[in-house]
Amino acid sequence: MEFEGSYADIYRANLHLRSASRVSVRLGDFRAIGLTELHKKASRLEWSAYLRPGQNIFVQAVCHKSRLYHSDAVAERVAAAVNDHFSSTGLICSQSENGQLIQVRLLNDQCTISVDSSGDLLHRRGYRQALAKAPLRENIAAGMILLSGWDKTSPLIDPFCGSGTIPIESSLLAAKIPPGLGRDFQFQSWPVFDKSTWQQIVAEAKESVSSHAAIIKGYDRDKGAVEMAKANAARAGQKDFIHFDVQALSYLEAGLEPGWIITNPPYGIRVNSNRDLRDLYARFGDILKQKFEKWNLCLMASDVKLAGNMGLGHPLKETGVSNGGIPVKIQQYKI
Repeated sequence: MEFEGSYADIYRANLHLRSASRVSVRLGDFRAIGLTELHKKASRLEWSAYLRPGQNIFVQAVCHKSRLYHSDAVAERVAAAVNDHFSSTGLICSQSENGQLIQVRLLNDQCTISVDSSGDLLHRRGYRQALAKAPLRENIAAGMILLSGWDKTSPLIDPFCGSGTIPIESSLLAAKIPPGLGRDFQFQSWPVFDKSTWQQIVAEAKESVSSHAAIIKGYDRDKGAVEMAKANAARAGQKDFIHFDVQALSYLEAGLEPGWIITNPPYGIRVNSNRDLRDLYARFGDILKQKFEKWNLCLMASDVKLAGNMGLGHPLKETGVSNGGIPVKIQQYKI
């Protein structure tokens, strides 16, 4: 996704985006077919707005279908161009993995150079210190919830909650709590950073926060996972708004007006490639059809044939994403 905006919009994007991994700011976009040309054009970019002379930088380059195809050489030239820009200071910006990330992309000889404004990836909210098996990233969980169309007031159940990411992200969304609240970002180290504007944006975000009355439940048959979920919810400030319990799938009950089931059920690649999960999905489908009529279902599936064992027919909508490098589909059903 791309957008144009001010520095304040960069601050807001990092604070509020729930399903993004990072926010990058484009510095330049130009044609380059040789290293000398790349060096010359890159040195003219507005580096002084985002870097201080002598600070650490980390240049990452990716090259596709371009005459400049050696990514390491491209990264070295861009790093040299940064130092040329600051040559009058006599201070050298050194390459370090902990430095300001600079992203270089060459495609069909067109070079795009961006700087990362986020720092740590945006899915690292800070609350998830306890992890169960095959944890779901916070931004992927948030993306599932947003895709599901959940109205933030109807009941929401996750019968395979693991360490609680989906219920916690649901509760944060319902309470209008920005996912980036309480953490630091790379843009705060930029020379152009406006602290007063940032403080005002954070204050406005805090004013919009409110408690919610949505019924959110998370179940798992693993007692240890449920304890982790409770601890994570406490760190997120949501322990009083989510009901977690140890419960096998067979005991799943609606007992509520129709709402949403949003879940990331186990699949072979993620947990145990030798385990046959077809019976689990078939049983899950039977329970849904018997007890959850008119509910909405949103689940992550790495194998559409495995999900087909639920017997719910074709999904209303299917969205492809990557979960930990594994291609998966987020499927939506009306039961």
